[in-house]
Amino acid sequence: MPSSTSAALADGINGLARRLPAWPIYLLACLPPAWLLWQGLTGGLGVDPVKEMEHRMGLWGLQVLIASLCITPLRTFARINLVRYRRALGLVAFFYIFLHLLIWLVLDVQIPAQIWADIVKRPYITIGMGAFLAMVPLAITSNNLSIRRMGAAAWRRLHKLAYFAVLAGSIHFLMLVKGWQIEPMIYFGIVCALLGARLRPHHLGRISGGTATRRQG
Repeated sequence: MPSSTSAALADGINGLARRLPAWPIYLLACLPPAWLLWQGLTGGLGVDPVKEMEHRMGLWGLQVLIASLCITPLRTFARINLVRYRRALGLVAFFYIFLHLLIWLVLDVQIPAQIWADIVKRPYITIGMGAFLAMVPLAITSNNLSIRRMGAAAWRRLHKLAYFAVLAGSIHFLMLVKGWQIEPMIYFGIVCALLGARLRPHHLGRISGGTATRRQG
């Protein structure tokens, strides 16, 4: 009974996903930054609105990136297919993280020499910058033309950089806060669990394949 209920739920979600296009995600994604800007201009973000905007944009970017990472485990373990939304989620995550970086560059640090010094001397900024740079080629090639020009296999290999980006992003958040705070540890744990869930089927397949080959031999 529970399995049939789960299958019915998955079928219902898949049927709804087939009817709903991905483009509204891009429109909805513009609302949180616009609301955040309004809050900053009207004094709704406290005594340090720049830091608050910077933090929230980075956190939202990490959350959307994690959401995109959930798509493959959902399909593998729950038979829920939301693959058509993965590209939109990835691009939204890049957009949010780009805004996070832009706020830090233009509104927070402002001094070019200090920006470079922070990137070099502060490990959490170095790691965060590495995560952003890893996402740049992913955003540029997130289109059908790039898939055709690169070939599906090469395109998939390139987009494995997303694993590094989300892991580096969670480490950036973990190192950013002072002391051992529970929130960044939860995000880091979720990322590690999702990466483990994504890699596990392939790893088990190789093990079972090797076992079968030895038995045949």
